[in-house]
Amino acid sequence: MTTTVVLGADGMLGTAWVRELERLGVPMRAVVYPEFDMVRAADVAALALAPGDLVVNCTGWTDVDGAERDEAGATAVNGTAVGWLAARCRQADATLVHYSTDYVFDGEATTPYPEYGPQRPLSAYGRSKAEGERRLWAEGPRSLLVRTSWLYAPWGNNFVRTIARLAGERSELKVVADQRGRPTSAEHLVRTTRRLLAAGARGIVHVTDAEACTWFDLATAVAQAVAPGCRVAPCTTAEYPRPAKRPAYSVLDLARAEAFVGAMPSWRDNLADVLSRLPAVF
Repeated sequence: MTTTVVLGADGMLGTAWVRELERLGVPMRAVVYPEFDMVRAADVAALALAPGDLVVNCTGWTDVDGAERDEAGATAVNGTAVGWLAARCRQADATLVHYSTDYVFDGEATTPYPEYGPQRPLSAYGRSKAEGERRLWAEGPRSLLVRTSWLYAPWGNNFVRTIARLAGERSELKVVADQRGRPTSAEHLVRTTRRLLAAGARGIVHVTDAEACTWFDLATAVAQAVAPGCRVAPCTTAEYPRPAKRPAYSVLDLARAEAFVGAMPSWRDNLADVLSRLPAVF
């Protein structure tokens, strides 16, 4: 019997995978740090796999600003280790699902980025993820690389939960209105990834919620739902400088995913579902 091996099973995306597989009764093995450390080559080489297993890599360096201070560390996790993992999956005849990011693009486009568009990351984090993509394809021809953006869930550290908490504490919030992308429910991402695998998708596929918005738009929708008395005001990226440069436009093209599995649900619908299940106290 084949097994789905979820690496980073205690993170935001890993939790979504574990809950979905448990709900469906799919044979699964949850792998977490420090028992398994992606940057230890020996751990990756010793990962127990059987032919036909599915490995879902939910690990990764996700501290975008922190990567500016330690690009080598980010690249070790998001780049070098991905190559090791892809090689291990190839050796075991297992399929690898790996997740990447809209931050591999430069944000200068005016129409959604296609899967095989040129990569020009603006930040150390983006460069580390792009390096992981390169190493994946050097080793993993059976892999499915899913690029996504603006991930959120009812659990974990994410923008939606942060805004929901702050809106309940403050009368006004300022949120950048000059960065446009697509939010993504982690649960939707997992369900869609499974459908893509069932449809035989390989290579690169973009998966997000449907429709684009700004961080300001997203924050406004959250605040209106959980604390209507909190005013959300727009501001510019320049007003809140961060160590890592963010792409101004990072909308991912969903055409390939939708050709496999049909239309993506609206971010407003997915957001409403997540907000309905947020804990009352964080």
